[in-house]
Amino acid sequence: MPEAASAAATRTSIGDSEFDRDTAVTRRAPGVYDIDLSAGWTIIDAVNGGYLLAVLGRALADALPHTDPFTISAHYLIASRPGPAVVRTEAVRTGRTLSTGQASLFQYDDEGNEVERIRVLASYGDLDALPDDVRTSAKPPAIPPMDQCLGAEDGPTPVDGSSAIADRLMLKLDPATLGWALGQPSGRGEMRAWFGLADGRDADPLSLLLAVDALPPTAFELGLKGWVPTVELTVHVRCRPAPGPLRVSITTRNLAGGFLEEDAEVWDSADRLVAQSRQLARVRLG
Repeated sequence: MPEAASAAATRTSIGDSEFDRDTAVTRRAPGVYDIDLSAGWTIIDAVNGGYLLAVLGRALADALPHTDPFTISAHYLIASRPGPAVVRTEAVRTGRTLSTGQASLFQYDDEGNEVERIRVLASYGDLDALPDDVRTSAKPPAIPPMDQCLGAEDGPTPVDGSSAIADRLMLKLDPATLGWALGQPSGRGEMRAWFGLADGRDADPLSLLLAVDALPPTAFELGLKGWVPTVELTVHVRCRPAPGPLRVSITTRNLAGGFLEEDAEVWDSADRLVAQSRQLARVRLG
């Protein structure tokens, strides 16, 4: 397809990119992994939830007999910060085609107490073993060609403070969802973009966990300002993505009581729906 033709000029391979290095965990003991959370994936001073989900997803891929996340649900208990962290995993059930495990990420607070930051429950399998039969009414999002979309380099930083993660992503946003950047939010609660990693690494199941949480929040198009912390995020990985940029579409239909949902779809260059997600997030009103 013509939109997919503009890939990064210099590409890194899966396993040899900044994303792989920054999500790599070191096994200290069975079920216990160490990692130094990179400041490169922060928004202001909090670590991005999709990056954190990929970290725990990588630890579970090592701990379980199956390596591909099929469904993974995370509860974000408190914001994580760059620096040392520990991931503890536990196999809940292992079967022939699916394995289920849980994982938690811990960091120390200023008093030296260990604090659980995230808790995850996930089922893993083998995406390559799935049948090819697809019956769907879903359609890829209508996004203009990449050269007609806009990235961070085309406008101001969307939030005050540091957005280091923007330097590690290739995000080209649909102009129809950028009214907030001009002070004219549409009120529709939609966000659409081309997505990739800045170093040209192709997508895989773990990077899909990042993709669903990498776009600006739909709250911006609802006329709200400030960042939107995730409370819970569930991702379904449907198949292994084809090489090339992804298209991500996120919608919000209901904001009530200071919380909104975001439903995301991720499509690959072969027009396949490769991941879906829903998250509940808190917004600051007024």
